[in-house]
Amino acid sequence: MTPASPAAPRGLDPTRIVLPGGAVVITKTTKKTPAVAIHLAVRAGSESDPPGRPGAAHLLARVIDRGTASRSADAVAEALEGRGVSLSVGVNRHTLSAACTCLAEDFEAVLALLAEIVMVPALPAAEIATRKGEVITAIRQDQDSPSAQAIEALMTALYGSDHPYGRRLKGTPESVGMMTRDDLVRLHTGRFAPGALSVVIVGDVDTLAAVRLAGDVFGPWTAPSPAPVEVGSAQPELTRRRIVVPMPARAQTEVAYGFVTIRRADPAYYAFWLMNNILGQYAMGGRLGSSIRERQGMAYSVSSVLDANLAEGPLVIRAGVSAANVDRTIASIDEELIRIGNEGVTARELSESRQYLVGSMPRALETNAGIAAFLQSSEFFGLGLDYDIRLADLLGLVTLDDVRDAARRSLDPDRATIVVAGPYEG
Repeated sequence: MTPASPAAPRGLDPTRIVLPGGAVVITKTTKKTPAVAIHLAVRAGSESDPPGRPGAAHLLARVIDRGTASRSADAVAEALEGRGVSLSVGVNRHTLSAACTCLAEDFEAVLALLAEIVMVPALPAAEIATRKGEVITAIRQDQDSPSAQAIEALMTALYGSDHPYGRRLKGTPESVGMMTRDDLVRLHTGRFAPGALSVVIVGDVDTLAAVRLAGDVFGPWTAPSPAPVEVGSAQPELTRRRIVVPMPARAQTEVAYGFVTIRRADPAYYAFWLMNNILGQYAMGGRLGSSIRERQGMAYSVSSVLDANLAEGPLVIRAGVSAANVDRTIASIDEELIRIGNEGVTARELSESRQYLVGSMPRALETNAGIAAFLQSSEFFGLGLDYDIRLADLLGLVTLDDVRDAARRSLDPDRATIVVAGPYEG
């Protein structure tokens, strides 16, 4: 008898449906614990901020769970806290999200409550006033932080203040101060709709039951899908720039050194991902950490982050240093970028970095919440339901030449934008 062929790996194998109103529902049954993770995302991030109102989406995220059309803020809090549920509401450039984990027995009630929060928030004037004060305080704290100031100045320099990636996510004290309830109501009415919603449900609940319940709570919601926000392309700089943000009262200086790179949909993404991991992520901070922090002892911290997104995203190198080491640190970053562009990376670096990225996926998917976040991201970028299976092969196709080409394409020190924030006078 011929032995049966081994079954193809199934991976997460989630179920995806689209409700009649346009909402996407993705479900995955697990038996890790008797709990369910729920992750909702609406295409209503800071890209949706109205003209002259930067920070509107961020403020909306702070008040959207403070009561619904049928429940007061206290009633919402009691319904969640009584079930031991901690709701996390956040906003980024493109989406506003709400996520929590509840006991399986509470899933139906919690999902219904989250639907109310998303569909019919009360947005009480008193709560808005309180949250405005908190946001303005947070902005002023950022204004006193070299790290926050360096990143904000870098993003504005790379993208311009009119681009969603260049605007300040929290807004300014002035823009937040002038916002009214009507501003938030218009933002919610204009951007929240079933066609802009994706719902991910992961945990100890039957797939058919989860889909039915999602249909029950979101099915009656009717609203026209908002027109897509034109994010706009961003072009790399052609010259080198250095910007200094003087903060003489601070003890530490922050260096933010960056470039505009690629979109997430670019076929070269996996080469860029591996290149960035080798440069400033792997082990103790990649090549940058090995050189600047470990060997030369110049930085308290150093790393690089690649944020390829719907538009061309940034690659940002950050280093926390003393003012006396700023110039030497920047020169060392220059040297590492020139080296990786000229020489590429070694076969061992590529192999170990690939193994690290592939091996980190099971750890990221150990919890229901981790799986839900992964599936939400895969849906947002259109990566497919089998992305977890294909990822190892996508990384495996990257060659040494691909990584060197990625570095040459994006990491030219002569085109770097550098921001130094802190007690630095150079």
